[in-house]
Amino acid sequence: MIYRNFPTTNNRLNVVSIGGGTGLATLLSGLKHFVGDSHDDFPEIHSLSAIVAVTDDGGSSGRLRDELQMLPPGDVRNCMVALSEDSTLLSRLFKYRFRGEGELGGHSFGNLFLAALTEISGGDFAEAVRHASEVLAIKGEIFPATDCDVRLVAEMVDGSLVRGESSITAANSIVKNMWLEPERCSPLPEALEAIASADVITLGPGSLFTSLLPPLLVEGMAEAIAVSSATKIFICNLMTQPGETDNFTSAQHLEKVKEYAPIIDFDYVVVNNREISAEQTAAYAAEGAHQIGLGDSLSPVLRGRSVELIRADLLDAGEKVRHNPEKLAQVVLDCAVKAQFEQLAAF
Repeated sequence: MIYRNFPTTNNRLNVVSIGGGTGLATLLSGLKHFVGDSHDDFPEIHSLSAIVAVTDDGGSSGRLRDELQMLPPGDVRNCMVALSEDSTLLSRLFKYRFRGEGELGGHSFGNLFLAALTEISGGDFAEAVRHASEVLAIKGEIFPATDCDVRLVAEMVDGSLVRGESSITAANSIVKNMWLEPERCSPLPEALEAIASADVITLGPGSLFTSLLPPLLVEGMAEAIAVSSATKIFICNLMTQPGETDNFTSAQHLEKVKEYAPIIDFDYVVVNNREISAEQTAAYAAEGAHQIGLGDSLSPVLRGRSVELIRADLLDAGEKVRHNPEKLAQVVLDCAVKAQFEQLAAF
């Protein structure tokens, strides 16, 4: 994209990123470099907020959730690491998992840190996240999608019901319908305020059913996003997920989001247009995963909707297929500038 160095109505953006897992953390680690810092080619991010899924019930997060009746800390921990000033050191510390077969074995230090802060904060996980953010001096704010103890429930195509995010992932079956339990759960007021004042709202990348949809199922969240005047950007995954998004195109990813949150209209869909290596293709195909985005079109699935497909080289180096944080952040900011330029041109 080339909508840089154009005069815009707003050179200090409020950005809200929604999702979970490693995808959200990857995006945040790229966006943080633009927080409070001006660049010749890109606008400054005035505020950066992450709204994080809290339906994880596996691994260390699941154990702490069951034992301490707290929200799962894993995805929030990843976002804290991503937004920290010294992400290399903190990543090693917060992702460190204790060894052994005892009760401490398998827990990450970051999860235990948040668990301790939650206890000190009287069981208020959102308050614990705020305290941790101050201690770590992160470049942004992190909000759990809800402070309620919610679980994912999915009805599969065979009619079976599967409860719990980890069980849904392990089922390796196609999800027919999905909801939160309890269904009545509210977002944090601070998260709604961030959405209301946002200039840019992003969704993705991340697991479609377990990272991207759960925050949208929180009562009032989709409505808040829909009425926001922000530029709305959907960032598609690089690969399909076996058993969950088999053979999905980028348009079908967005169509599934629209199925659960029909009132949200996205302005841009961002997809990678660089082909992965033959070695990567073979390795992922052996696991049932295939590349998304190459040759995709938003028509006819989204015909008649004013959403633009943005193609860019978003691949990171390495054996695993991952988004490059800096490339991804730059495309998001390009979309913001493009939207502002087009609004100016319309007058």
